[in-house]
Amino acid sequence: MKILFLGTPDFAVKALDKLISCGYDVVGVVTQPDKRRNRGELSFCPVKEYAVDKGIKVYQYDSIRREGVEDIKSITPDVMITCAFGQIISQEILDIPKYGVLNIHASLLPKYRGSSPIQWCLINGEERTGVTIMKTALAVDSGDILLQKSLDIFPDENAGELFERLAELGGEAIVEALKIIESGNAEFIKQDESLATHYPMISKEDGLIDWTSTAREIYNKMRGFTPWPSVYTYLDGKLFKILKSQVFDGDMNIGVTAGSVYATKNSAFVKCSKGVLQLLQVQLEGKKAMDIASFMASGKLKSEMVLGK
Repeated sequence: MKILFLGTPDFAVKALDKLISCGYDVVGVVTQPDKRRNRGELSFCPVKEYAVDKGIKVYQYDSIRREGVEDIKSITPDVMITCAFGQIISQEILDIPKYGVLNIHASLLPKYRGSSPIQWCLINGEERTGVTIMKTALAVDSGDILLQKSLDIFPDENAGELFERLAELGGEAIVEALKIIESGNAEFIKQDESLATHYPMISKEDGLIDWTSTAREIYNKMRGFTPWPSVYTYLDGKLFKILKSQVFDGDMNIGVTAGSVYATKNSAFVKCSKGVLQLLQVQLEGKKAMDIASFMASGKLKSEMVLGK
């Protein structure tokens, strides 16, 4: 079975590596164009780095719909696999492979359609998620489902940690899906549109903390935004990142204003609309990340201050 793999970030590398290690014939890889970083130097995406190291031919297009059709026709792949590729594929391309185009999506569809499913399931406090192998359709993440695999989310897990586990699960799932197709027993099930949820791409600006949220909501947002872009507030007009925190379960009277601080020599607590958030690791604009005890020694955070103003 000739496979053409389409992907860009680290998440996709795990699936590609699993296909290679299981002996599948990956005849080419399609990734996003190289980007210029640091003094204009070209930087390869993780999937291209992996493919070059393995000697797999790499194709790159600003728009696969406009530029890639003839190349893909000449490759004659039996199946195409997409994983966090980052471009929309035309119907003309979807019709080329014998077994269609399969997509690895990091949620239990139809929930969490969109480009940031891992982050949003943590932000929303989900306790379970997984990966879906579906047949790619023109509408985003709407294709018929071949296979799903799920896992429990650990209570304190952040997006970076969950990313790694789901990437591994995605590799296992796509290999299992290919075996089902090869056996001739593939059954694709339509998604229930009434259960579909859509979430947008995460941006840096989304990390701003609203202290009128509950402590649990802010904590879950921190989990979803770790390691990138992180959540932040303002301290004396300077950007103040909350890198680690926990919901404080004890009783504490901090005042009436959301964002109010109660400080001790080695710790800091912030009032939310419901509950209290205990700060564990922070980073003030222009400074390095510090555990809260070290930061409190600087004297920059004191009781009765209000964060965000």
